[in-house]
Amino acid sequence: MAQSAKFWDIIAKFYAKQPVADEASYQKKLAVTREYLRPDMEVLEFGCGTGSTAIVHAPYVKHIQAVDISAKMLKIAQGKATASNITNITFTQSTLDQLDIPDQSLDVVLGLSILHLLEDKAATIAQVHKILKPGGIFVTSTTCLDGSNQLFQRIMSIGTALGILPLIKFFTVQELVDSFTQSGFEIDHQWQPSPDKAVFIIAKKPM
Repeated sequence: MAQSAKFWDIIAKFYAKQPVADEASYQKKLAVTREYLRPDMEVLEFGCGTGSTAIVHAPYVKHIQAVDISAKMLKIAQGKATASNITNITFTQSTLDQLDIPDQSLDVVLGLSILHLLEDKAATIAQVHKILKPGGIFVTSTTCLDGSNQLFQRIMSIGTALGILPLIKFFTVQELVDSFTQSGFEIDHQWQPSPDKAVFIIAKKPM
């Protein structure tokens, strides 16, 4: 965790200044997610970064616990929330597996642009399934790199080993979907703007 946190701390200010790469797709994902939200909902976002998505969704739910490993990312996020007069987000430096969350206690979990940065996506998806209430949803947007470009994969592995790049895992869209279904989720919504874009999935825990 420490090595990854250092990387994201270093780039936090630069990251915060970058425009959304595909604004139209981002707005569509926000709109689709809002269709699932209700004012009484308890929400968790892990890997929240600079808090943009949590801040957008906050007016539609009761409370969001937003966590990230980068203290500097969270400092920016808290500043943005304060500036927007958003008071129902709690920002915490943590990883998902460090949180003490009771089983079946959350309505929604957000994991956006994060699953491909984790050592074990299947274990994370299974953990999210445990903490969601029956009928709860897991909203994700994930870059799926299938590893067919061996040179790129090798460069990324070397960069990770040297501590200059974050961990990146390589898997296909189908392998990602399989991780959801094997953990007991049903795919309620799946959309990929184009083959080179992140796949957006809303997975539901059955009632």
